[in-house]
Order: sequence, then structure tokens, then C-alpha cells
Amino acid sequence: MSLTKGRSSINPTPQIRTHAVGLVLPTSSRWRGGARRKRWWWRSGVGENVLEASGQGCRALHDRAAVAPPATQTQGLSRRSRAGSGEREEQQQREAESAASLAAALALERNRRRGEAEGEEGPVPFWQRTWFLALLLAMATASFAIALLLYLGLDLPEASPAQSYAADPDNVVEITYGSVIKLMHERTKFRLHSHDVPYGSGSGQQSVTSFPNVDDANSYWIVRPQPDTSAKQGDPITHGTIVRLQHMRTRKWLHSHMHASPITGNLEVSCFGGDNESDTGDYWRLEIEGSGKSWHQGQRIRLRHVDTGGYVHSHDRKYTRIAGGQQEVCGVGDKRPDNVWLAAEGVYLPVNQGK
Repeated sequence: MSLTKGRSSINPTPQIRTHAVGLVLPTSSRWRGGARRKRWWWRSGVGENVLEASGQGCRALHDRAAVAPPATQTQGLSRRSRAGSGEREEQQQREAESAASLAAALALERNRRRGEAEGEEGPVPFWQRTWFLALLLAMATASFAIALLLYLGLDLPEASPAQSYAADPDNVVEITYGSVIKLMHERTKFRLHSHDVPYGSGSGQQSVTSFPNVDDANSYWIVRPQPDTSAKQGDPITHGTIVRLQHMRTRKWLHSHMHASPITGNLEVSCFGGDNESDTGDYWRLEIEGSGKSWHQGQRIRLRHVDTGGYVHSHDRKYTRIAGGQQEVCGVGDKRPDNVWLAAEGVYLPVNQGK
């Protein structure tokens, strides 16, 4: 319905109100307004199904209502309905746009939170998965390096075949020049030991003690002959022979002199000199106890100092400070049961067959 100059004119095509969907659907002459509503329905997501059903209902009602034109009151109501419908359309469009904006903002927030969660719970770095294997590899490498250093530290004079033996009464092993041995004190079972720690009294030379543990690299001694003799590596050592004992780690010689020992005040036994520095204070005469003329592993022996006449001696009195837990080693002038030593662990060179 349209008004012209205060008079009403009846639109030959009537308006149809569809109560099912709450809209005023136009006839063909008003279909342009319907097109606007149709675009809004597509944007709001209701879909084209409702519009298609509404259009079919509109056409059916139009066919039945085309018999009589509407009254003037109906035309006024239609005009007000169109105005209210336009306002509702604009409001619904604004609400739809607001809802779309809110949905987009929520989607962006969900994506942001998902990205943060993936960043926090991302894959574990490679180093965190393999640190334990790297630690095992480092430990194995360090163990191999230590074993290699210990092997090279033996520093045998020549590359001769050698074997390491433990004390075995059924396996008689001769001790020859060049062998690397540990001397065990018979009564206390401590090993003759030295380290790069000087005495705090007496000569101030490198200290000598006896050590309780078997597995100690500072308890190895190399058996050397007296200088200016015809003795060679691999030669056996007999009773009464003068020998020298060189500490394997520090390269110094087992030595004695008239200084007093720290605990008992007996003759001090120390380590002194080096590879190219030795004197008569390093000479010890081998005395074999029991039968046999040559020195064997496990055989009871005494070592008597050539210059002072003192025997290498130890006892159960121990140091309490720098060498805590280790026993004193000193020299005494008479034979005692605690002067006896035995060759224990070591690397024993075979007897020289060329002699």
C-alpha cells in the first residue's frame, strides 16, 4: 500500500503475512525488499532452506488471497508492519554482525591458546633424550684413558713379555731385574708405599710408609741392579746381592740415612734422587730366609741397608695427619719378626735365557 497526496491507493498486489516465521513476505512487486532480507538470512547463517519454504508458502497464500483487495485499515497496518520489519531487520543484522565478530575473536583466542600449549608441550630437545648415553660414553672414555695411563706408567725398560702374578705357592715365579713388584709386610699385610709428600721433620725428603689397600699405584717398585755391574734385565737375583728399589711413580730410590724417623725415632727411610741421581744410600742387601738361593715370589726376605746396617721395618703404629691410617716405615739395627717382607702383586719379567 502507498499514499499519494493524502489519498490511499491500493496496490494491486497484496501483502501476505506469514505467521509461521514472523515475517511480512512481499508479493512480486515488493520483492526487492525481500531480496535484502534474503541476503541478511544468508549472512546470519539461517540458510536458504527457510527462505525457500517461506517463498513457497507466500505463493500459495497469494493465490488464495488474490480474490479481494485489502481494506484501507489493512493497508495502514501493512505500512506500519513494513516500517517495524525494517527496524527489526537492521537490529537483527547488527546482532548478526556482532555475533560474527565475537565468534571470530573466540576462534582467534582458541588458536592462540592452542599455539601456546603446543609451544609449552613441544617435542623434548635432542640433548634431553640423549644426555644419559653421553654420560656413559664420557665415563667409558675416562676409564679407558686412566687404564692407558696406568699401563704406560709402568715404563718397563724393554718391551719384554711379562705377566702379572698373585702369590701362589704352587706357581714358583722368580724375581728378576726389571720386574715391577709390591712388597708386603708379613705381619701387618701392609704394602711398602711412597708418595710425593715430604717428611715434616728429619731430612724433609719424600716420605715412605706402608699402605693398607692392595689396589694402589703408589706401592709399585722397580727392582734395579747396582750400577756398574754386568747384571741385565731378566737376570735372577740371589741371596746377598745388592739391589736398588725405584719408586715407579716418582722415579726416586728407596733410601736411608742417620736421620730419626718421625714416630719411633729409629733410622729414617725415605725416597731420594732420580733416574740419573743415585748413591750408596740407595743400596740394599737382599737376605733370603729359609731354603733357596734365588729370590722367588712369596719368599720371606729382609732388606738391609748397606751404609747404616738397618733393616727395613714397619709396625702397627700409624700416622694421624697427612698420611692418616698409614704405618711408619723405618730402619732398625737387629733382626726382628716384623722385618720380614714378601714379593706380592706385580709384573714379573721372565728369566733371561741368554745367560
